[in-house]
Amino acid sequence: QVQLVESGGGLVQPGGSLTLSCTGSGIDFSLYDMGWYRQAPGNQRDLVARITGDDNTDYADFVKGRFTISRDIAKNTLYLQMNSLKPEDTAVYYCNAHLPPTYINIWGQGTQVTVSS
Repeated sequence: QVQLVESGGGLVQPGGSLTLSCTGSGIDFSLYDMGWYRQAPGNQRDLVARITGDDNTDYADFVKGRFTISRDIAKNTLYLQMNSLKPEDTAVYYCNAHLPPTYINIWGQGTQVTVSS
């Protein structure tokens, strides 16, 4: 069964840090472009960061310099290191796997990140 499971979300104070993880089963990470998206209530789901099969990374402007995406192919795990968190970073964060050049997209169930004092 193909599955992505996120973990690591929670409540953190402004300026704090969190690391999200996304572990895949039934999927070979080395073949997929991987990404983190987020969705706040009433908003659309936005791309936060992505990493391609050849390890090129791309970040949304609103997280550049604060967030870092990485992956461990051997562990089939994707990470998002989030530093200097702001209240506006509050959202459900989703892991995504896209198999190029197909339309195959796999989503995790999401993990809640809340930044509040």
